[in-house]
Amino acid sequence: MLEITPSLKIDEHELQFECIRASGPGGQNVNKVATAVQLRFDVRAASLPEDVKNRLVSIAGKRVTNEGILVIEARKFRTQEKNRDDAIQRVIELVRKAAVKPKPRRKTKPSQASMEKRLKAKKERGEIKKIRQSKSYE
Repeated sequence: MLEITPSLKIDEHELQFECIRASGPGGQNVNKVATAVQLRFDVRAASLPEDVKNRLVSIAGKRVTNEGILVIEARKFRTQEKNRDDAIQRVIELVRKAAVKPKPRRKTKPSQASMEKRLKAKKERGEIKKIRQSKSYE
């Protein structure tokens, strides 16, 4: 079990790993060894609360497929083990961000003084523009 928060845990069986060949420099080793790791996590079937799932999908953005599968590719390191750990850490960070409930926005009214200040500034600006207008001579 991966512990996200004291109340949230993900079973490691929900994560699927696939080793793929990493792109980029590395000579012959790149062509022979599959060191990059692709992690797949089915968000819709996960054992997470529904609100956390929804926030996770929105936070992850393009990393979530239309089927609701979160795909993370880790190719930073030269070994499979380190890339696998990196992918797991990235999933944990995403779920931690999704577990935090957003603070509700409270609507506020502008103060009387700020409304008067705004109207005064508009009036002054209008006066400046009126002075700039060309006068029609008869």
